[in-house]
Amino acid sequence: MKQSVCSLFIFFNTSVQGQVQPDKVFMTSIRTVKLFPQNNQFALPIIGLTSTDQLELNFDDLGAYPKNYFYTYQLCNADWTEAQWSPFDYIRGFQQNRISQYRVSSIAQVQYVHYQAILPERSAVPTRSGNYILKVFQDADTAKLLFTRRFYVVDNKVGIAAQMQQPFSAQLNQTHQKIQLAVNTAPLSSINPQQVQTVILQNGRWDNAAQKLQPSFIRGSLLEYNAEQDCLFPAGKEYRWLDLRSLRFESDRVERIARTAIPVLVYAKTDAIRTSLRYLWYRDLNGFSDISTTESINPWWQSDYAEVEFTLATENKQPFSQQSVYIVGELSGNQISDSSLMEFDERKGVYYKRLLLKQGYYSYTYVTKDNKRLQAIANPALTEGNYWETENNYTILVYYRPFGGRHDELVGLRQISSLLPNSRL
Repeated sequence: MKQSVCSLFIFFNTSVQGQVQPDKVFMTSIRTVKLFPQNNQFALPIIGLTSTDQLELNFDDLGAYPKNYFYTYQLCNADWTEAQWSPFDYIRGFQQNRISQYRVSSIAQVQYVHYQAILPERSAVPTRSGNYILKVFQDADTAKLLFTRRFYVVDNKVGIAAQMQQPFSAQLNQTHQKIQLAVNTAPLSSINPQQVQTVILQNGRWDNAAQKLQPSFIRGSLLEYNAEQDCLFPAGKEYRWLDLRSLRFESDRVERIARTAIPVLVYAKTDAIRTSLRYLWYRDLNGFSDISTTESINPWWQSDYAEVEFTLATENKQPFSQQSVYIVGELSGNQISDSSLMEFDERKGVYYKRLLLKQGYYSYTYVTKDNKRLQAIANPALTEGNYWETENNYTILVYYRPFGGRHDELVGLRQISSLLPNSRL
């Protein structure tokens, strides 16, 4: 019996703790992965430690037959490296849990099986605050990984004062936004500022996150950060949108729909470069997507799929010099990678990208990245333009590692909007 228990521990310790890239889909048949607070598709997956908060996981597997899918959690540090804990130390209950709720699609021409889970289940509860990666795999074999998703377990201990401001710099005050930030660490016992890490996300994106921020001023237990240097973000413009809630009615952003193929092919209207256009405010989703439909009752297992072609026309029908163009939003995983990289059609003089999307309402933006600079950050300056008035959401994450601690605890989280810069979301 002791040998069996020891073997089980070794299995989990080696297979579950392997370093895995967050927010990655490894199987091409897996589509529309969404992890969000229950009944709120437009928010980051955040739960409070020891709270009753719950997350909702939804995803589709293209095909007609259900499979045995399982999930587990992996605790990470502030930089998403693996924490030096065994899963037994941060999961109360089972380390592997089967996803038992699924439904075979109906009405839709594209066949798929929709899976859903409400997390955390009582049989598997995170017991430490911090960054987590949800890992979903097949047949209880972690080598058959389907996808990973980030989520956050916060134990709010510190006070965070934050607001969005216009930079003082004459070169940046019309194009960037800065986050004025101070953290009150009084509730933490005798700390060294090096034990605290602060991260700022713009619209939930990690590719342009302000990370490893160090305080510029220390006033007792108050840590103040230099917003002019470290907490600056290109403001961009309001996100573009595409309404795919109906595949029979062509919405205002749809050029045409080719219905002879399965899945149907949707041609979105060609997007233009917006750098020369004046800023115009309108309510957008800041990159989030809403899975919904006007043609059926339950969008999760009655919605259809479509191949959607996005095109971006340059002003001179020539590609950007030494720049790669990406379409960014939840529809492409909010990543600067091959999943969002657009190709240039020399004959038409446009960038294009095809994505297989489920019916819903999508928001997205275009950014470019300098091919010569490995550490370059994607910027919308060449495609959208940057205007400091743009409405963006910012998430401030504060991590703390105690003396002798083995991972970065998430001890503070606050969200603000640049539209209402001094209010909590």
